Amino acid sequence: MEKINLTEWDRLEHFKVHSQRDVPLYTITTEIDVSALKSFSNKNKCSFYYSLVYLSTEILDSIENFRYKIQNQEVVLYDRLIPSFTDMTPGDNLYRGVTLLRGDDLFDFCESAKELSQNQAVYFPEINYPLDQLIHYSMIPWINFTGYQNQFYIDKDDSIPKVTFGQYIEKQGGLMMPISLEANHRLVDGYHMGLYFNRLQEKLNSLI
Repeated sequence: MEKINLTEWDRLEHFKVHSQRDVPLYTITTEIDVSALKSFSNKNKCSFYYSLVYLSTEILDSIENFRYKIQNQEVVLYDRLIPSFTDMTPGDNLYRGVTLLRGDDLFDFCESAKELSQNQAVYFPEINYPLDQLIHYSMIPWINFTGYQNQFYIDKDDSIPKVTFGQYIEKQGGLMMPISLEANHRLVDGYHMGLYFNRLQEKLNSLI
């Protein structure tokens, strides 16, 4: 973790402007084509959802602004983020929270996520990582939503990216899935949001 020297930070003016907002959190919702990921996960017999969490985390890690965190009126930069995601077993209607390091291999991650999720004795186990190092993921596979708003604490320092996936449907010759991303405008602009969505789509397309 690196402490940012704010006096030399190129984002300082933007940080100050958006620090004036009572709630500087904002969300963008769009669609991505998951056709290639669906084929990939079927072919390799790995979880579509776990694979998507892994790839999304890889993309967020590649964009520095999502790794900035506000701590005690200072800004720090983490090396990597940690996915923390909702999961549900077939036949259940209550979700559990699953948190684990991404690692460097998608298939290892999928296996570890499956094992961890199935063996959890409680829905929300204690998280042994810095909470602001997490990415919060949710999956709502029953709804092809067009907009999304998270519940939130009124905390101007909340620096945790929140990603929500929805139900994919056949559309425009592919499988289109809604996805929303929430971030803190003190750290992340629309430019960085665009990088995330575009890089994620390119990553998914490369799975063909």
